Amino acid sequence: MVDPYELLSRELGAGRVLRSAEALEPYAQDESRLGVFPPEAAVLCESRAEIEVVLRLAAEHRIPVTPRGAGSGMTGGALPVRGGLVLSTERMKRIVEVSVDDRIAVVEPGVINADLQAAAEAEGMFYAPDPASLAFCSMGGNVAENAGGPRAFKYGVTRDWTLGMTVTLMGGETMRLGRRTPKGVTGYDLTALFVGSEGTFGVTSEITVKLIGRPEAVGTFIAVMPDAVAAGRAVSAIIRKGYRPRALELLDRAAIDHVRAKASFAFPAEAGAIVLVELDGEPDAMEAAVLRCGSVCEDEGAREVIVARDDADRERLWKTRRLVSPSLREAHAYKISEDIVVPPGSIAEMLRRADEIGARQRLLMATFGHAGDGNLHVNVLTDENHRDPEVAARIKAALGEIFRAALDLGGTLSGEHGIGIAKARYMAWEQSPEVIDWQRRLKRLWDPQELLNPGKIFAT
Repeated sequence: MVDPYELLSRELGAGRVLRSAEALEPYAQDESRLGVFPPEAAVLCESRAEIEVVLRLAAEHRIPVTPRGAGSGMTGGALPVRGGLVLSTERMKRIVEVSVDDRIAVVEPGVINADLQAAAEAEGMFYAPDPASLAFCSMGGNVAENAGGPRAFKYGVTRDWTLGMTVTLMGGETMRLGRRTPKGVTGYDLTALFVGSEGTFGVTSEITVKLIGRPEAVGTFIAVMPDAVAAGRAVSAIIRKGYRPRALELLDRAAIDHVRAKASFAFPAEAGAIVLVELDGEPDAMEAAVLRCGSVCEDEGAREVIVARDDADRERLWKTRRLVSPSLREAHAYKISEDIVVPPGSIAEMLRRADEIGARQRLLMATFGHAGDGNLHVNVLTDENHRDPEVAARIKAALGEIFRAALDLGGTLSGEHGIGIAKARYMAWEQSPEVIDWQRRLKRLWDPQELLNPGKIFAT
């Protein structure tokens, strides 16, 4: 019997098909740390034609395929839970085009988000989606998970910036979806359907995103709040008064305390919580806009408003913000980060409930996130052995209570991390059986044998 991996080696070259245990180790896990799932092989594709070859042979031999970019996902979307092969696009790093006239960029899926941002800004343009992992997450993964980030409050998430893409289905059929024009309503919006499909419909080989002119001025400040509930009220007040910062972030005391030792920005000792606000727009209006937003925070009890003096000051603030999640992981034996979303008016209540859940389950909670659009990263932390049945039961109960609280407040299970394997069991809490069944039908339409990224999104 012919070994399909040997066939792939012949077509692509032996160095492109990894099979040793040592070489496969990085592809058996991802940033979610939800387990180790060794694949039978990992294939390092460098072109659309190679993706077609892999998906054709995999379909012929009924081999499960797990697409993978940088492996930076938080819900296990890149884990090969059914074995088979990992199809990696990490080598597909070309920025094909940055067009100022058409206001678009065309990239391969392995392009790092920060590299696209830099290329756009070098041309006086701007690509807004900015996940916290922007320095190492890839555009293919951003599209698969519909990634967000701090600037999503004003500018939207990856779906709002994706105009078109080239995708290959199981079996090797390739389609060009979408457009490169600012507007277009021809037929169904299949591009929007594929964005956020978590690699379960097809594998992307090229992505077209829109760009806008780079904002002329940016103003950033932090409001030092007495506690997280007051910070939540300040966020709601800023939105209620009609202000539209490009970022509106919140950090509670636990998040602040964990990052202090590494922070390039020194948070005040009395900070019970922080609201980080960033605006952009016309240079002449920036100072007044910052003062107005700052005064809203003062009305909600801010002890101090600290304005970034220049770009270097602003970068120190954001570098500190992006250190929060790694600092929490390093400080505790076990960390799981959820990314629930609640209506902005319910932020303060969700923060209160998260603290109650932590106390009830005897677990530390640290919450931060993109509070402007209600997207909160509630982190469950412990130094106990999380594999101990009693501890594991408390963690599971805490997660369930967090999700129930978010849903009770009119929210949703995920704002940007996706479902993957981490939240599949909870899908039925938010969506009806009929809605889930129709999504399963869509999956089978694109992938009848259910070989592409199997085991994700839907509970089995």
